[in-house]
Amino acid sequence: MAKVALLGTGLMGAPMARNLVAAGHDLTVWNRSRAKAEGLGAAVADTPAEAVAGAAVVISMLSDGPASDAVQVQAMDAFAPGAIWVEMGSIKPEEARAHAARFAERGIGYVDAPVSGGTKGAEAGTLAIMAGGDAKAFAAVESVLNDLGRAVHVGPIGAGQLSKLANQAIVACTIGAVAEAMLLLEQGGADPAAVRDALKGGFADSTILQQHGQRMTERNFEPGGLTKFQIKDLDNVLAEADGLGLELPTVRAINDRFKVVRDEMAGGDWDHSALFLELRARNGL
Repeated sequence: MAKVALLGTGLMGAPMARNLVAAGHDLTVWNRSRAKAEGLGAAVADTPAEAVAGAAVVISMLSDGPASDAVQVQAMDAFAPGAIWVEMGSIKPEEARAHAARFAERGIGYVDAPVSGGTKGAEAGTLAIMAGGDAKAFAAVESVLNDLGRAVHVGPIGAGQLSKLANQAIVACTIGAVAEAMLLLEQGGADPAAVRDALKGGFADSTILQQHGQRMTERNFEPGGLTKFQIKDLDNVLAEADGLGLELPTVRAINDRFKVVRDEMAGGDWDHSALFLELRARNGL
């Protein structure tokens, strides 16, 4: 078992920390708000530098690239020789490459390994983990990652974040399709729960249909995946597409709708399945 540090114990980081402790790792955690780092079964550090000291594997589960960058700067002189930074937050591929280059100057390894599966996947230890980086660095952290879910090496540094952007594009567009289907069923007089059951195993079935379709029907928008973070990821998708000379019209349209939820409905901290509410408002309901 490895000595591991985990930076960021919010909605995703907290259950990930519990799973690392349950797997037997010597875990130290840090969070900007200390109260969120307590009660997880891990040692709690007062600073990022204190958290990473002596750790072979340092996992970042912070909100975005700038947040990760700021913490790296604070902790840079405290890393153990040969440590590996594992970026599990969602950041831009170009940010991942820049961070990796900075760490390489200090002899510190880097793997970008964002996740999919939301809070339920984090709690169950079933996250889909898309890892980019040197094959040797990935091999060194693979067993730790597999205590959080299923890790797959998808290419060089930045490839993990690019894979996450592709994932988020699929998630966002599917939420939009599921919202329209649930509204159609409700207004047409069918039982949405029964229809979701009927569709299990068919081509239209998905985790989003089952989990977020239920959320929409029950009007349960307590946050699992936050709307504001969905927008951040889609903004990054579109920026990456622009850099490649690509137009992604479906992603652009769905992102505009998520921004209505955030900006006009004050729903930035709602679950991203709350796109259903924007659809209802659009239809005068």
